[in-house]
Amino acid sequence: MNLREKAALCLATGFFIGRAPVAPGTFGSILALPLCAGLARLDFEIQAIGTASFLVLAIWAAGRAEQLLGRKDAPAIVVDEIAGMLIALAGLPFSIFTAAAGFAVFRIMDIFKPFPARLIDSRVRGGVGIVLDDVVAGLYTNLLLRLGWFLVPAG
Repeated sequence: MNLREKAALCLATGFFIGRAPVAPGTFGSILALPLCAGLARLDFEIQAIGTASFLVLAIWAAGRAEQLLGRKDAPAIVVDEIAGMLIALAGLPFSIFTAAAGFAVFRIMDIFKPFPARLIDSRVRGGVGIVLDDVVAGLYTNLLLRLGWFLVPAG
């Protein structure tokens, strides 16, 4: 295995946290929280560029890891959960409450795969298919969190 393949596998498995024997997607989502906290400190434009760049990298790594592991959307691939969480918390103020609510809602969305996530998951192949259904789950999560903040104002 060459260096590029090792890098793809390392990123796709969330520095090998995806090899956890139980709930690798959950651990991948947790792994995203420090990255979300760091991005939240940046201007929105920089945050958007960083998130978009990560999505491109995630698609590449997930697709390559799928080939290396020889299994469609292998459970060890958790970079899609990391990408989904970045979308879920994008543009929101980061706090323990936001992190916990975003994590819980994202995991529910990722498990139940609301339209069109399930369709994407079943029809789109490779890295794009692996990552895109989690991006949809992240978008739903972000919208629900924003709706929650609108309906239940702080203070």
